[in-house]
Order: sequence, then C-alpha cells, then structure tokens
Amino acid sequence: MRFRLPLFLASTLVMALIATPTHAGERWSVEKANAWQREHGWLVGCNYAPQTAINQLEMWQADTFDLTTIDRELGWAQELGFNSVRVFLHDLLWEQDREGLLKRMEQFLAVADKHKIGVMFVPFDSVWDPFPRAGKQRAPRPHVHNSGWVQSPGIEVLKDPARVDQLEGYVKGVISHFKNDRRIHAWDLINEPDNPNKSSYGTKEPKDKAELGLHLTRKAFEWARAVDPSQPLTSGVWQGDWSEEKMAPIVRFQLEASDVISFHSYDPLPMLEKRVASLRRYGRPLLCTEYMARPNGSTFEGILPYLKEQKIGAYNWGFVAGKTQTQYPWDSWTRQYTGEPPVWFHEILRGDGSPYIAKEVDFLKNLNRTN
Repeated sequence: MRFRLPLFLASTLVMALIATPTHAGERWSVEKANAWQREHGWLVGCNYAPQTAINQLEMWQADTFDLTTIDRELGWAQELGFNSVRVFLHDLLWEQDREGLLKRMEQFLAVADKHKIGVMFVPFDSVWDPFPRAGKQRAPRPHVHNSGWVQSPGIEVLKDPARVDQLEGYVKGVISHFKNDRRIHAWDLINEPDNPNKSSYGTKEPKDKAELGLHLTRKAFEWARAVDPSQPLTSGVWQGDWSEEKMAPIVRFQLEASDVISFHSYDPLPMLEKRVASLRRYGRPLLCTEYMARPNGSTFEGILPYLKEQKIGAYNWGFVAGKTQTQYPWDSWTRQYTGEPPVWFHEILRGDGSPYIAKEVDFLKNLNRTN
C-alpha cells in the first residue's frame, strides 16, 4: 500500500519548496521565478522619468529631485491603470551622496506605493552620453531625442577594470538596503550593455564595447547575487539573434543569468511574436521592458493586447513629454527637426497631463481596467 499525503499537506509542501530561499549566488529556479509572476500578476507600466529631468542625475540629485511632479505624474499613471514603472539610477549618485540617494529612493517608493505602483530599478545604463558628470546638468538640445541622457558608468570607468571593481559598493549598497522591500518588483541590473550608440556617440565609444559591457554585466550579477535580494534579477536583451545557435556571448549571459527574462522590442507584432517564441524555451516569466515607437509600427493598440494575453510584463518607453524629448525620433540626432514631429515617437501625455492621442489613453484605461 502506497502512503499518500493529504491533498492540503501536499500543496503546502510544494509551496514551501517553491518559497525556500535561494542560496546567495544562485540563480532562481524556474519554479521560484514563476511563483513570483503568479504573486505579482500582469505588470504593465512605463519607463519613467519626470518631465523636469533631462536624465537620471537630474531626476535624483538633491537640488533637482522634484517629488511634487513625480507625485502628480504617477497619479496620472495610476489613472491609466499602470501598476509598475521602470526607473534608472546612476553610480555617480552613490559616489556623490549615498545617504541622500537612499533617502530619495525611499521617498520615490512611498509616492509610487501611494499610487499602487511598484518599481523596477536599473542601476547601470550603456546608452547615450558616455561622459556623465555630477552636478548641474545641461539644457536639452532643441528637438533632439534624449539629448542629455547619460551612461552609467561613464566610458572612462567602463574601460578600467580596477574602476569597474569599485562599483561593487554601489550595487551592494543600494540592493542590500532594499533587498526585502515589497515595493520593488525587480532589479534590471544593466540596460543594453553592448549598445554602440552609432547614431549619437558612436565615434566616442570603444571598439570592444560588447566585451567591456559583458565584463560589467557579469560583475553586476555577481555583486547582486551576493546580496540575495527577495526580488528577481534581470538584464534585457535587445538586438541580434536570440536563437540558441546564434546568440552573442553577452546575450547568452544575460539570458542564462536572469531570474526572469526581459527584452526590448520596438518592432511590429509579427517580429515581436518571433522574439517571444525564441525566449519561451527558458520557461521563465517574460518582461518586455521597452516597446512602443509609433512610426515603427510598435503601438499600444497593436502590441499591448498580445502582451497581456501572453502574460508578458509591458513597459513602454516614456510617459510625459518633457526634457528628455523622446517624442522626437532616434533620427533627430542626424536629421534636423524644427518643431513637433508629425507623429510622436514615444510619450503618452503632454506636460499638463492631457493626452497626445485621446483614443489611445481611453484604450489603455479600458485594457488595464480588467487587469
């Protein structure tokens, strides 16, 4: 006669195994990652910076941290049904004023939580200006997409292994402070680590950017794993072939190191579906952490219902038009614009909170209402 546990005890045992803490330094199991997704449901939101900030430094530095605007704009995000935002940090903030940074992150999380919005933080970013400087930030270049966004770390640090190692305190300090904070959905450790920024700062970038980016990405995961946060770690793939036999080394590492799989796609639905199909083999939750570029055919109406149906987290780029000027397209770095583009590239709302396209806002509210 075979002994059988009562059903309720068996279920309890399974959940206990799923919830068993992962040993520090280990990637989450597939079971634990999927349990995280069941707990959080469908995450939908945007990549967020307040309209008053040109970049990560201006968003977070003491003199320009604009909690009033953040509160107002996250209120608008709540009205759209958003429940998560992806937000960028910067290593110079830690170097400049670590206690102040942690305090302002606490304030941001409190405001987001008031609006029932969780946060995905991004400690590093390899896109746009490779020469960041703390302090007062420059004014936007008129009509240019992300004219003042800065890389973290700067290229001089990235090229120096000893200086890269000095970033360990930043990663461990920030993540350990918030490692059990329920208001944080995930840590997206580094954004597009191999981006060569060809159309903007390409001539300033090192030829071995992909190798340097891989080195930093490995370190970032190592440091974060040592902290053993309760939130998942990820780093989104964004270019190239993601099939098993053709993956670049950086792509392979990102996908094999991440607890939950994240990716970017500014393509129409057929290409997005192919991207998703190539990532399903990992059996882990998927998060599309960048999408929505209207002229490219990546629109809310065309993309978001599919992401929701597939239970893929969705974070469009941009929210309120402001100093980042990402309503202008990427080609504004090489093509002169003298006024608002005929079709906004990113962003949903104007600075006063009114919608760029009223039907689009109604669509978002209706779709997210049933979330």
